[in-house]
Amino acid sequence: MTGVRDIEALIFDVFGTVVDWRGSVIREGEKLGREKGLDVDWSAFADEWRRRYKPSMDRVRKGETSWRNLDALHRASLEELIEEFAITDLTEEEKDHLNKAWHRLEPWPDSVAGLTRLKHRYIISTLSNGNVALLTNMAKRAGLPWDLIFSAELVRHYKPDPETYLMPPSLLDLRPEQVMLVAAHPDDLRAAQSHGLRTAYVTRPLEWGPGIEPEEPDPSFDIVAEDFAELAEELGA
Repeated sequence: MTGVRDIEALIFDVFGTVVDWRGSVIREGEKLGREKGLDVDWSAFADEWRRRYKPSMDRVRKGETSWRNLDALHRASLEELIEEFAITDLTEEEKDHLNKAWHRLEPWPDSVAGLTRLKHRYIISTLSNGNVALLTNMAKRAGLPWDLIFSAELVRHYKPDPETYLMPPSLLDLRPEQVMLVAAHPDDLRAAQSHGLRTAYVTRPLEWGPGIEPEEPDPSFDIVAEDFAELAEELGA
């Protein structure tokens, strides 16, 4: 706990850190495929959908397009993928349901128990580029015990814009160093560090599927943990 005794709040990246976006989207696609008789490589489909995530947000961040929340960005990417993967005969209702697969992502096996344990000692919240409805629906379905939902939508700035990282300390009346970002992505953590937040790196080796090694942690991160149970141990929860 040396150096992190003053932490009052833990804010969590969600996609990949708390929930298994890839496995969940693949399962949603496979279910749709069975219902519609579609021959689609759903693993490739999920990966391509996720690869459009950052470029679509960057267009908003750079002012190339007006503000749109993540549901809208996901839907625009989905329309491209439907064409690229030659998926036909989907109704608008089926497209909407598939797009909201991101509202129904399954948590990693340690997430709910680990968050519940951490919640006893700390304020716990999301800090995600996901929109409020998406994060709320996900939490309700998966049993994620957040104290509150911080979303990029609230400040209309996507990570890594400073407005997003500085929102939680401001709204919680805390200093940046009293807030710790928990994430499975070093670039997210380094951006948070640059604005004075503390950092915890939780490795999620299966985020992009088997055989893809997670990035090496930066030695400047305050904590490195294999899962939320180890994170709770490190934080004395």
